[in-house]
Amino acid sequence: MERTFLAIKPDGVQRGLVGQIISRLEAKGFTLVGMKLITASRELAEQHYAVHKERPFFAGLVDFIISGPMVAMVWEGEGVVASARKIIGATNPLYSEPGTIRGDFGVNVGRNIIHGSDAVETANQEINLWFKSDELSNWTSCLSPWILE
Repeated sequence: MERTFLAIKPDGVQRGLVGQIISRLEAKGFTLVGMKLITASRELAEQHYAVHKERPFFAGLVDFIISGPMVAMVWEGEGVVASARKIIGATNPLYSEPGTIRGDFGVNVGRNIIHGSDAVETANQEINLWFKSDELSNWTSCLSPWILE
């Protein structure tokens, strides 16, 4: 079963959107296997966004991510990486469809509520960066037979 890393950013936590975001992923049929409220260290944030290190927005992005608590999560399900990206919406909320998290709640590209892994490989790296293996639960929802074939 595929896993992905999602993080509700400080703006999503401050605006009280955690429950609504989680409920959308649960309603889709995905299984939450790891979650923690964390204020990221600068080092962790820089590692997470290392791919953007040479870009002009890197410092501001890191400063924003460490500005308050985030909800780091690992979700499991068939095609969860691609499906979660559709639920999240485009990076820039102005281009996100209504009904997506960013389309409904995002303000601008700098305050876009949530991070989601963009590929299975990236998800694995991000999960390993944010979670220890003993912080993840391996379980099967009793709803699985109703969701999966």
